[in-house]
Amino acid sequence: MSTNQISRREMLLNGGAGFGALALAGMLPGNAFGADEVPSPLAARLAHRVAQAKSVIFLFMEGGPSHIDTFDPKPILDKLAGKPLPDSFARVITAMGEFESPVLASQRKWQQHGESGLWISDWLPHIAQHADDLAVIRSCWTNGINHSGGVCQMNTGSQFAGRPSLGSWVSYGLGTPNENLPAFVVMQDIKGTVVNGPRNWGSGFMPAVYQGTAMQVEGAPFLNLVRSERINESQQRLELDFLAQINQRHALQRANNSDLDARIRSFELAFQMQTHAPEAVDLSEETAETQRLYGLDQPDTAAYGRNCLLARRMVERGVRFVQCYHGAGSKWDAHKGIEANHSKMCKQMDQPVAALLTDLKQRGLLDQTLVVWGGEFGRTPMSEKGDGRDHNPTGFTMWMAGGGVRSGYAYGTTDEVGLHAVEDRLHVHDIHSTILYLMGIDHRKLVYVHKGRPERIDQNEGRIYKKILG
Repeated sequence: MSTNQISRREMLLNGGAGFGALALAGMLPGNAFGADEVPSPLAARLAHRVAQAKSVIFLFMEGGPSHIDTFDPKPILDKLAGKPLPDSFARVITAMGEFESPVLASQRKWQQHGESGLWISDWLPHIAQHADDLAVIRSCWTNGINHSGGVCQMNTGSQFAGRPSLGSWVSYGLGTPNENLPAFVVMQDIKGTVVNGPRNWGSGFMPAVYQGTAMQVEGAPFLNLVRSERINESQQRLELDFLAQINQRHALQRANNSDLDARIRSFELAFQMQTHAPEAVDLSEETAETQRLYGLDQPDTAAYGRNCLLARRMVERGVRFVQCYHGAGSKWDAHKGIEANHSKMCKQMDQPVAALLTDLKQRGLLDQTLVVWGGEFGRTPMSEKGDGRDHNPTGFTMWMAGGGVRSGYAYGTTDEVGLHAVEDRLHVHDIHSTILYLMGIDHRKLVYVHKGRPERIDQNEGRIYKKILG
C-alpha cells in the first residue's frame, strides 16, 4: 500500500478520537465555535398529548382551610356536637393529638348554587357564583400531618425537602413560549414567608434554571430590573455579552454547577425583562372596573386581589405556572377560634378568586388556564381548644376550574363527618399527575435522571383522575 494511501480501518482508528469533538461542540456555548447560542433549556417544547391547559394558576391557601366549613357539608356534625366521635370512625393521628376531643358543629349556612347545585357555604358568596365552573374534589388526602411536611408535599410531591416543585416539573417538561418573562412565577400576599420558604418553588436536583421566580409583596414586583442611568441599552448589551463570554469560559470547567448556568441565563432574562416586565406588572393599564372587580379598592381584598390580577396578566403573556399563596405563614391554621380566623381569611380571598375566574372567562382564557384551589390539608371534625379544628390530612377538599376539567360537579366523598376520604381517594401524587395530564404531559414519561435514577414528579405512585376530565 502506498504511503500516500490510508485504509478505512486506519482512518477510523486514527480519527476516532476526533468524533468526541462533535459531541463537545454540541455541549459548549455556541459562540465557542462561532455558532449560534445553544438552545435555552426553557425553550417551548411539544407536549406528550394535546393539552387542554396552557398555563396553571395554583391558588394555595396556606395553613389548611376547613373543607367541612366551605365545600363539603356534614349535617351530622350538628347532631354530634359536644360528643366524642363514635368508635365507628377509624382513629387518626392529628398534629395536636385532639382525636378524643368532642365534635365541633359547623356554624355555616349552606346552599346549593348554579345549575349544578353544588353545595357551598356562606363564607364564600363570590366563589359560589361560579359553582358551574368548579370541579370540586372532596376526597383528597396527603401524608403530612404538620405544615412543613404538608406544604412541602403539596408543592413537591414529598414531605421532605430536596425534590423539584410542581412548577419546576412543568417548566422542565414544557418550557415557556415567552422568553421575556419567567416560566414559573411565585407570589405571596404578605411579607411573611410561607413555611419552608423558597424550597417550595425550588428546582431540587434539577438545574436551577427551572426554579420559580418570586415576586415582591411591596415595591417593584421584580427586583433589580431598573437600568443604571449611567449606561444606555446598547452599552448594557455589550457589557452583558462580554460578561456572558467570561461566565461561559468559567462554566466549561464546572459542567455540573447548575446554579452557575442559571445565573448566566438570569442575566439575559433580566435584560429582556427590563423592557417587558414593567408593562406586564403595570396594573394602571387595567380599567377602574377591573380593579374594583378584584377588590383593589378595599383594604381586605387589595393584597390578594393584586396577586390574582397579576396572575391573569402573567398567563395572558405565556407564563406557564403561577403560584399565588394566600395566608403566607400558615394564617389559615385555625387551631383556635375558627369562626374569626376563617371569616377573615375567606373575606380576603373570596372576591379576588371569583374575579379571577370571571376575568379569565370574559377574556376567553379560562378554557386554556387551569385554576387550582386548595391548601396542604383540611381540618378535623373534632374540636381543638373548644372552638378550633386540628389538621386533617386524611380527607379534605380542593377544586379545579377551566383547563379541560369537567365542571359543575363534586368528585369523591369523605365519610359522614369529613374525617376520611372514602370514595375516589386522590393522593397528592394523583393530583399532580392529573394537573400534568391536563397540560399535555404524561407523568410517567416526564423523567429526569438524577444520580443514575429516573425520577418522576409522582415517585411512581400517581394516577390520572380521568373522571374529572372534560
